[in-house]
Amino acid sequence: MFRAGQHNLITDVAGLRVGNAGDARLKSGTTVLVCDEPAVAGVQVLGGAPGTRETDLLEPHNSVETINALVLSGGSAFGLDAASGVQSALRELSVGFEVAGFRVPIVPAAILFDLPNNGDKNWGRYPPYREFGYEATLAASTDFEIGTAGAGTGALASGLKGGLGSASTILDNGITIGALVAANPTGSVTVGRSRHFWAAPFEIGDEFGGLGYPSPLPADSRQVRLKFRDNPVGANTTIAIIATDAVLTKAAAKRLAIAAHDASRAPSGLPIHRWMGISSSASRQAGVESCPRRLKPSTFMLRPALPWRGRSHAPCSAQRHRRAIFFQPGLR
Repeated sequence: MFRAGQHNLITDVAGLRVGNAGDARLKSGTTVLVCDEPAVAGVQVLGGAPGTRETDLLEPHNSVETINALVLSGGSAFGLDAASGVQSALRELSVGFEVAGFRVPIVPAAILFDLPNNGDKNWGRYPPYREFGYEATLAASTDFEIGTAGAGTGALASGLKGGLGSASTILDNGITIGALVAANPTGSVTVGRSRHFWAAPFEIGDEFGGLGYPSPLPADSRQVRLKFRDNPVGANTTIAIIATDAVLTKAAAKRLAIAAHDASRAPSGLPIHRWMGISSSASRQAGVESCPRRLKPSTFMLRPALPWRGRSHAPCSAQRHRRAIFFQPGLR
């Protein structure tokens, strides 16, 4: 039995705060995870069309060992501007990597593709994501909104509204694992056209209606459902962060990011690892760990403060994905 943390949010892992900013008319936004202390990180990229910033420095062989924040943003490549806004906010707070007398906030980022969602993208000369990043950083808290919020504002799934989801799990040994996802998959998170989620076994209590799996399985349960079937290229991205208070080396954080792709993807939404998607998973050290993810791959990892083992992030990852979809108007 999996036991959720106090808030069932990624911020149940001590040392992390999350902020959201966005525009309902634009149908897009940004989510920022702020680390109270610098965090060790790593990355794994699996997809063919990644949209990321500063993820190369997360590789174990590179010299920068810690990060200050992570960004999940809508806006496709335009959304990468959000990291600049986060840097500006953190610099004002004197947070960042010190070099030659300057402080440079280290802010890896990953974006999702939410352009064709009928939002008003006529933003003028410059896209608004830099301001979203700045606002989200200053708004970061241990309590934050999920559903149609932040990077999940304009997210879509096959047949359902996508969104921002989060969950946490406390293991028997006391270790906490948290997850944060902006779910914008090309496939379906439910069995056929039913209200039953593929990740039903990982539900805590009846937070998603307690429906379990349908019995018998509907005839269309084996059919692959896709959004934008007539023009699916580039239409999906699911980015996420996994955090833990376990201690991981930078290399171990990278391995966690690799495992997070499949462990959370398969029970959450099908199909997985499509070439047009990008996945991010991150794990962190300073008492926490985080990981962004997405149907196009790019994976972060940070590292925390206690020894950690096992693959218990899988149910937590699946649960956050489903919470992103379920916590939408009209889906209860």
